[in-house]
Amino acid sequence: MTAIFAVVKRLLASNKISFILTVLVVICATSSGDVVLSNGNYTWLLAGMTPFFFVFYDFSKLMHLGASKKDYYSGCLAGYGILALCISLVNTAVHQLIDPIYPAQTVINLMDVCGWTENGLIAAGLQQMFFLVLVMVSLQVLLSMQANWYGWLTDFVLVAIICIFTPIAPLRSVLSEFFQLVMLNSNAPLHVGICLLLSAALSIAGLAVLKRKTL
Repeated sequence: MTAIFAVVKRLLASNKISFILTVLVVICATSSGDVVLSNGNYTWLLAGMTPFFFVFYDFSKLMHLGASKKDYYSGCLAGYGILALCISLVNTAVHQLIDPIYPAQTVINLMDVCGWTENGLIAAGLQQMFFLVLVMVSLQVLLSMQANWYGWLTDFVLVAIICIFTPIAPLRSVLSEFFQLVMLNSNAPLHVGICLLLSAALSIAGLAVLKRKTL
C-alpha cells in the first residue's frame, strides 16, 4: 500500500499541466448567446487529458525509478478514482452555486442533459464520477496499446464502427442505445452498474496489455 500511495502522489504531482490547463479553461471560458455550456463541464477536460500523461510520461519515469507494473497500474486506477471524485464535486458545486446566477442565459450542464440530476445531487454526483472513471480507464487501455499492432487494429475497428454504424439507421440505433446506457442514462443503479462492469472489464484488459508493455 505504501508503494501504491507513493505512485499515486507521483502521478498526481506530474499531472500539473492538465490541472493548470483545466483551471484556465474553466475560469476563462465564455460563451455568447442565450444558451451556454456550464463552465463546470470544462472540468471534464482533466479526465480527458490525464491518461495521456499517465501513459506516455509517467510510465517510463516510474519504471526507471523502480516501481513495479502492478503498483503503477494500481496507482493509475486509484488516481482516476480520486480525480473523478474531485471533478464530480467541482462540477456539481458549479451547477448548484454558479450556474443559477446567470439569469440572462440558459446554462446547460451535462449532468442535466444526461438525466443524472433527476435522481438528486448525490446520485447525480456518483453517476458522473463512475462515468468519468470509465472514460479515463478506457483511454488508459487504448493509449497503452498504441505501440503494438493490436492497438492500431483497435483504432481501425473503432473508426470502422463509427463510419459504418452512423449512416445506417438500424446500426445507428444500436450505437445510440449504447450511449444511452453508458452516458445518457437517468436510471442511477443501472448506469452506475454498467460503468462499474465496463471499467472492471477494461481494467483487466489493461492489465494484460501492461504486462506486455516495454519501455
